[in-house]
Amino acid sequence: MSTPEATTEANAHDGGHGDISVGVAGAGAGGDGMASATRITPGNALRPEDIALAVSRGTAKPSEDAAEFALRLGDDALVLAQRLGHWISRAPELEEDIALGNIALDQLGHARSFLSYAGGLDGKSEDDLAYFRREHEFRSVEIFEIPNGDFAVTIARQFVVSYYQFELYRRLVDSTDATLAGIAAKAVKEVDYHRDHSAQWVLRLALGTDESRRRMIHGFKVIWPYVDELFRDDELTHRLSESGAAVEPSSLRADFDRLTGAVLAEAELEVPQVQPAPGGGRRGLHSEHLGYLLSEMQVLAREFPGASW
Repeated sequence: MSTPEATTEANAHDGGHGDISVGVAGAGAGGDGMASATRITPGNALRPEDIALAVSRGTAKPSEDAAEFALRLGDDALVLAQRLGHWISRAPELEEDIALGNIALDQLGHARSFLSYAGGLDGKSEDDLAYFRREHEFRSVEIFEIPNGDFAVTIARQFVVSYYQFELYRRLVDSTDATLAGIAAKAVKEVDYHRDHSAQWVLRLALGTDESRRRMIHGFKVIWPYVDELFRDDELTHRLSESGAAVEPSSLRADFDRLTGAVLAEAELEVPQVQPAPGGGRRGLHSEHLGYLLSEMQVLAREFPGASW
């Protein structure tokens, strides 16, 4: 978790698809809107190191609600980073090995930031939260936890997740919690690239060969039952929304549906009509997949608890 972040190359893709990559106003200032923002910290954007330092100095102290919210978002990003990392050396193209690896590193950076802030409530580090919690203590939702499947399934998940995260982070930029706002100001620039990357692959697969189209359709059928859980409100998000620190997840759904729907229409795909999965990850109720993923991720830290990761 404490390793330096790699920078995603701005030329990791060959251009956009019109309105598919509509970004937050100002996100592309200076021509950086489509690149990783790991070195870009304009305005109030914060790096993981900035947050860890502020927490250690006592200048960034989350409320209980803000800490729980940061834990949720940090767990989402951490689990997704681990899943995406599995594609390194296995992607269908060498360039895609690099692209998915860099997206995973962006997600790891988000996880480090959110977990560093969450740990500020009771003096825990990002590594404490990443490596030394049990399965029921994680707050990630199921869409991040499910196995990668084939490449089309991974792209379907990345498409859904990136559009969801973009809508969330662009609103969190205005959070009354300065640290949450700072994390979002950096993350939204990275996720804007993730959206474009996944949308290009949806179009490429759906409008490619009969086989690639079949796999893309199947990928969305696998992923779509887990979409609903991303947009469920609860008492925590209601309190944070009232205070201005966050927004209700349900408020993101209209823009998510509109923007993803535009890409699906261009790809000549329909939104799958599926029964939503029950979910429960925000309450610590997880599928069997998370336990295997955590055992893989945590094995070295638990074997060498004094080491720096």
